[in-house]
Amino acid sequence: MDFYDLMQNHAAVFLLLLTRVSGLFVIAPFFGSMNVPQTIRVGSAVAISFAIFPLVDSMGAVQAPATVIAFAVAVVRELFIGWLIGFVAYVSFAAINMAGKMMDMQVGFSIVNVMDPTSGQQIPLIGSFLYNLGLIVFVVTNGHHALISALVGSFTSVPLLALAPNISLVELIAKFTIGIFTTGVQIAIPVTFAVLMTNVGLGILARTMPQLNIFVVGVPMHIIIGLSVLSIVIPFYVLFLDVLFNAMYGNVNAALRVLR
Repeated sequence: MDFYDLMQNHAAVFLLLLTRVSGLFVIAPFFGSMNVPQTIRVGSAVAISFAIFPLVDSMGAVQAPATVIAFAVAVVRELFIGWLIGFVAYVSFAAINMAGKMMDMQVGFSIVNVMDPTSGQQIPLIGSFLYNLGLIVFVVTNGHHALISALVGSFTSVPLLALAPNISLVELIAKFTIGIFTTGVQIAIPVTFAVLMTNVGLGILARTMPQLNIFVVGVPMHIIIGLSVLSIVIPFYVLFLDVLFNAMYGNVNAALRVLR
């Protein structure tokens, strides 16, 4: 019976560990991309779980919940922890996607959408370009390694079966969600301001030259001005991504502190 209880507790540790790791593969960028086959995502989650199982198992004995309902509640809690780490990373890319939609609306590409294989949704042209560029920078700078490191560190900050409801967590998630809009506006400001100044110039031109068809001139001018400004600010956008990802890593640590 003692050997059975020992194996039962070890099995519970692995299942709860696998559940938390799986939460990262649900929503996190790069890990939760829709174009990655399910078998690869599941296999990666199991491989990571096997790799860190000895470390987590050595942190202390975990008493498996006695009932199925209690174990199901524990599974949901562990899944939420992994999901939260992925959600913090997803927020940064959601802000990039929102900035791209704002730029497309101002330039005139809002009616042209392309299928994004990473999310399975239709997104505008500039939004797709900025999102894919951000994902490339994220992988090149080993951002996916930082997420795995944060996931492993979460077992020290929040041991298995140690998550307790906290109102501060709701406030933190709301703060991260608000950050999507503020960060998206910051990224879209250069193109939006350039198009705004173009509209002001076209308005003055329409008053001085009433015979000029502003609608015919304005549409291609918006595209030319928007793409020109975007090409100029791309190097600064890459630098901004570095700042954005560093803030993302800090937000992951902040979320783990709240869970603690």
